[in-house]
Amino acid sequence: MIPEPFRADPEDRARKLAAAPGLRLPPDPKWELGPDGRVVGYKMQGMTFGRKVRNRLSTILYNMIVTYIPSHFVRQNFLRWFAGTTIGEKSTLMRGVTVFDPEFLNIGSYTTIGFRCFLDSRAGISIGDNVNIASDTHILGGGHDINHPDFLPMPIPTVIEDYVWIASRAMILPSHIKRGAVVAAHAVVTKDIEELDVVGGVPAKVLTKRNPEALKYSSHYRPLFF
Repeated sequence: MIPEPFRADPEDRARKLAAAPGLRLPPDPKWELGPDGRVVGYKMQGMTFGRKVRNRLSTILYNMIVTYIPSHFVRQNFLRWFAGTTIGEKSTLMRGVTVFDPEFLNIGSYTTIGFRCFLDSRAGISIGDNVNIASDTHILGGGHDINHPDFLPMPIPTVIEDYVWIASRAMILPSHIKRGAVVAAHAVVTKDIEELDVVGGVPAKVLTKRNPEALKYSSHYRPLFF
């Protein structure tokens, strides 16, 4: 028997929206089924043509050209003004960051995203204030249904709350990383992380707990030309 195409869990979405009201969710996927139960038409995001064109153009232009321009003002305001990304004050995306579907990316204030990070926001990504995401980190917006014969996408949003530190080359699968948590370098996050937990490994497991009194700093970092 062919399973039903994946539908996002409404309770998971509600929990993430409650924690991050700025989370921007794309329209739900649309599909048609053939007489044999196979998908004959699939749209990951049920958007108007004009909206889809803007999203696609901004993705291509940013990732091929704008992300390499040595100007924070140019890079971030391209995302704000042309792509529709929400970026708070004094936040930074370093050169070489790749963003998919920037319309559905929300970044708080005083947050720094390092060189060559990959932000797949096709299912929605919300990043809080004073978050530090080190270079070469990947944040993915879902996966594929390996048990469906059409290998359909499984879009699931990701929320990263305030004062989270994600160290270099970590991989974040769709999840909710709560306030003050720390993800060690090269870790693979496959599930939600509780407040102040320090995790590491593959898959990531809790190593220790962080001191809540430490969450008083600013993650603002914007070196000239970087």
